[in-house]
Amino acid sequence: MSKITRIKGFADYFPPESDAFTFMENTARDVFGRYGYHELRTPSLEKTELFARSIGEETDVVKKEMYTFPDRKGRSLTLRPEATAGVMRAYIESGLATREPYSKLFTFGPMFRYERPQKGRMRQFHQINAECLGLTEPCVDAEVVAMLWQFLMAIGIPKLSLEINTLGCRECRPAFMAQLSEYLESQPEGLWCEDCLRRKTANPLRVLDCKVPGCRELVENAPALVDTVCEECQDHFGQVLAHLDDIGIGYTVNNRLVRGLDYYNRTTFEVTSGDIGSQSAVAGGGRYDGLVQQLGGPDKPGIGFACGMERLLMLLPESGAPRPDVYLAILDPAGIPRGFTILQALRERGISAEMSPEPKSVKAMMRQANRLHSRYCLLMGPDEIASDSVQVKDLDAGEQHDYSVSSESDIDALADFLR
Repeated sequence: MSKITRIKGFADYFPPESDAFTFMENTARDVFGRYGYHELRTPSLEKTELFARSIGEETDVVKKEMYTFPDRKGRSLTLRPEATAGVMRAYIESGLATREPYSKLFTFGPMFRYERPQKGRMRQFHQINAECLGLTEPCVDAEVVAMLWQFLMAIGIPKLSLEINTLGCRECRPAFMAQLSEYLESQPEGLWCEDCLRRKTANPLRVLDCKVPGCRELVENAPALVDTVCEECQDHFGQVLAHLDDIGIGYTVNNRLVRGLDYYNRTTFEVTSGDIGSQSAVAGGGRYDGLVQQLGGPDKPGIGFACGMERLLMLLPESGAPRPDVYLAILDPAGIPRGFTILQALRERGISAEMSPEPKSVKAMMRQANRLHSRYCLLMGPDEIASDSVQVKDLDAGEQHDYSVSSESDIDALADFLR
């Protein structure tokens, strides 16, 4: 019988990758919590209409990348290609949109897009998302960017760049779109890529984001949004940049930066890395005022971001994964029962600990402790078993100490040392 293999573009994650995912999620909970955000869990499967109405029917995501299928009653369902639409649906359906003046929410989970798998881009990928709903002030935009930046610093990712732009609002965008369409139509049609030939008519703004060299050259002299937005949008954007200056976050204003989804307006931003090849964006987001109302809720503004966890994983230092505090090496079978109780006592005191279920040589035990990147190795040989003690070897400093474990207070003292 042939073996069953995983689907192309989907991945299994074992340690250390799965540990790194947990580390990122726990760090996000810690950092986002300092900014007043609360975790929301939404379904992976939604009605197709939700994404068509929010993302935009002419976007690449909706037209080419969604996993869409009918259920047994013929209803069209879609595996979520992004998180914001589902958050908006839950926000409206739960009554939160009318019950609270503003809401700060974050989510984790898998997303699904049918596209060619490559480094940093899978058909099932994972995102960390944050959404702030109900607030319009420029300092809120800067705070969202700052929270993203602090999270990325907290997980230890170096050499990142922040690009930022304004996309204008519902009032001033139409004038820019008219100018842009006129410019795009004036360029030789035969030089555009196949996608941009369609986008020119269906979604002109997305032409500015094309990565094909020929198309990039064609839009070099295209109108810039920042030159055409209304005075109110210019003032809003200027205040966002001033707030970022005040808190010391560096940025580059990129007049060609647009987002791939239709709901974005005003502030938009992207964090990139030069260390992961062509797919350089590791996080991005922006303001989406009007999206809640577009999906049947009240007219509440919003701003948020998404981080691709697989891309973050490619940049995460090896030290970012959690390390066990202790590896207990038992050198004599007679010590296993006592070692087991000591290990459990340490775990109850908040120490992460592992042990070998069978005795091995000191060399083999130390090799395993190093493989696990343990901070300490606790050794129990015949002498330690007889005296109810352990040798504690600090694997980082190379120092060694003896500790009695004959009483609860002894184990308390050992746990304090290991913390």
